[in-house]
Amino acid sequence: MAKAIGLLSGGLDSTLAVKIIIEQGVEVVALNFVTPFCTCTKKGCRNEAKKVAERFGIELKVIGLKEEYINLVKEPKYGYGKNMNPCIDCRIFMFSEARKYMEEIGADFVFTGEVLGQRPMSQNLRAMRLIEREAGLYGRLLRPLSAKFFEPTIPEREGVVNREKLLNIQGRSRKPQINLAHEKNIFDYPCPAGGCRLTDPNFARRLKDAFKYGEDSITDIMLLRFGRHFRLPSGAKVIVGRNERENLILKNFAGNNHYVLFEVKGISGPVTLLTKYNSQQDVEIAARICLAYSDSNNIEYQRVGINQSDEISVVPVSRERIKEFMV
Repeated sequence: MAKAIGLLSGGLDSTLAVKIIIEQGVEVVALNFVTPFCTCTKKGCRNEAKKVAERFGIELKVIGLKEEYINLVKEPKYGYGKNMNPCIDCRIFMFSEARKYMEEIGADFVFTGEVLGQRPMSQNLRAMRLIEREAGLYGRLLRPLSAKFFEPTIPEREGVVNREKLLNIQGRSRKPQINLAHEKNIFDYPCPAGGCRLTDPNFARRLKDAFKYGEDSITDIMLLRFGRHFRLPSGAKVIVGRNERENLILKNFAGNNHYVLFEVKGISGPVTLLTKYNSQQDVEIAARICLAYSDSNNIEYQRVGINQSDEISVVPVSRERIKEFMV
């Protein structure tokens, strides 16, 4: 039996691609990639990929991409999309990993749920051919949903896959995939979503600022998801929780020695973190920002706790001044 590596996000397109290849009698091993920029949660795409793998009775391998992927995002060879999304470099990186795994387990080809023209940067003909070549998968990268727009791959020419049973879907409309899903009795698929924070303009702005100040660790990237972010003149960063959930999350980060934790005494208010600080002035400004987002209704001095063992008395920063610091 022929064997193939399928890139599986758990979404409709990749699920359909897996179904099509399985129906051709090919053994499928699914790969699910997780990056620091995924919008995945415990109930998100990783779980969706697991559900699909269990439904079809196929093996699923989850690969976490961390530091090496962050370096790719910092300096992509083929540039960014509209925000900080290096879609072409991302595809090349993931497909290269898939090729290595294909060679490792002796599989015959790699396939994906990509649809020609669905994404402007990475799913046009030129980009898709470039990605195939740069990933070292020339002739062994099959896209079942749009295969008729490409030259026959090696598995098609060798008769491992019947080209007549592959499709010619293109464009951004989801109707062809939805109709196909009904034909194949696939109904419980998730709604389409972006899936990558790098395409979000607000997150991209924060990430660009973080890279500028050398904040590129996994922890730095994780913190970009939470709170309001401020950059002080010294280069220090202040993060202010927006709700109870974020306050709890920021408190967990405060166990790291790189962060100073602030909480207003005797008044409801946010948890605030300070990092990369250079002086007592940074500590004072962070405390004043923390106080500004509390329930304090005046400009009187208030006590703000520092690391649950010290405190400082400050007045809140004005809203006008806060805007100068906001990332």
